[in-house]
Amino acid sequence: QVHLVERGGGSVHPGGSLSLSCEASGNTDSIRTMAWYRQRAEDDQRNYVAYVTRAGTTDYRDSVKGRFTVSRDNARNALYLQMNNLKSDDTGTYFCNVETINGNSKVDYWGQGTQVTVSS
Repeated sequence: QVHLVERGGGSVHPGGSLSLSCEASGNTDSIRTMAWYRQRAEDDQRNYVAYVTRAGTTDYRDSVKGRFTVSRDNARNALYLQMNNLKSDDTGTYFCNVETINGNSKVDYWGQGTQVTVSS
């Protein structure tokens, strides 16, 4: 099992910044790619935001490119998301997701989420 805890959510004005973190514990040696997803109140599913592989390769959804930076610290089993120039459309619950591989078993784990609110 892998346990994930997100921190750093809050309320900011448009143009503001927030830093999110995700701490993993448990069977952390099995972790491969780590990613952020978000879910808006009006949506029925979580939507992809960004990922970073164990080797450090990153990827972002188009709407956050140039504003968000995803990173990880493998020694601390931590995932981070620096969010700058926040927009109202960035509002939502942000979830940490990790892909694990142990032999032939592939399992995704999710954190509880942290709320981000961007409003005037």
